[in-house]
Amino acid sequence: MQDQLDIAADARADDWATLLGAADIAPSRLGDAVIERLTEAIIDGRLKPGDPLPSEGQIAATCGISKPIAREALRELAAMGVIQVQQGKVSRVRAIDSGPLARFYRFAVGSTKHGLREAVELRRMLEPHIAALAAERRTEADIAVMHDILKRMEATLGDVPAWIEADLAFHNQVAAMAHNRLVVLQLKGLEPVVRIMMVRFNAREARTMDDWRVTLARHALIAEAIEEGNPAAAEAAMRSHFAAADAAIREIFGPDPTPGRPG
Repeated sequence: MQDQLDIAADARADDWATLLGAADIAPSRLGDAVIERLTEAIIDGRLKPGDPLPSEGQIAATCGISKPIAREALRELAAMGVIQVQQGKVSRVRAIDSGPLARFYRFAVGSTKHGLREAVELRRMLEPHIAALAAERRTEADIAVMHDILKRMEATLGDVPAWIEADLAFHNQVAAMAHNRLVVLQLKGLEPVVRIMMVRFNAREARTMDDWRVTLARHALIAEAIEEGNPAAAEAAMRSHFAAADAAIREIFGPDPTPGRPG
């Protein structure tokens, strides 16, 4: 089976010459151009997840570049999560996922107070608008999933690890209901950082069962507005949800730092 796929890749030599557009690539940017041409083909659907890519040798011959340049281009695409490279096997197109973005956020934010505070601010910028879109675009199937998640949240009140998973699922479902692939990828990319924040937020000693129920009620209000198809109410409910967390954020991080100085 693998040999048949490799032969199929070889048979596309003329297609690769067209796709890579080798004739009009400036010598000074050959590696970058190979990356751009391949990513464009993946984005516009000419190359689909699972499709084999030409070998380093084929890319080098087609583009008139050296094998090391072709190899480096493939490595960069692999680092971006765009292709899968395995020693001794044909490189293949990967389905786009949030992995590279998640790694970036973990590196950029770490576990510092300043980084986590910035992650909270970013969520506050994004999620109210996402909730409004969800209210405009939700389907009956979307709503059913959201109700199931709310039930999970209610069943896990006070159970920090289980609650966090249900809470993350709720916010990811709201993103999915916006029916925008980039929105979903953005929130999934932020998830490892958000998880750190949720652990700190939900593990506070001062958090009572009444506090848990109030938090659940805020999520229920967001869900209600989305189900009713009311974008303004959904956005307001999400803003209120984040605003209600301000006291806890101050408890975890202390007062806002002076602008320009990490907290």
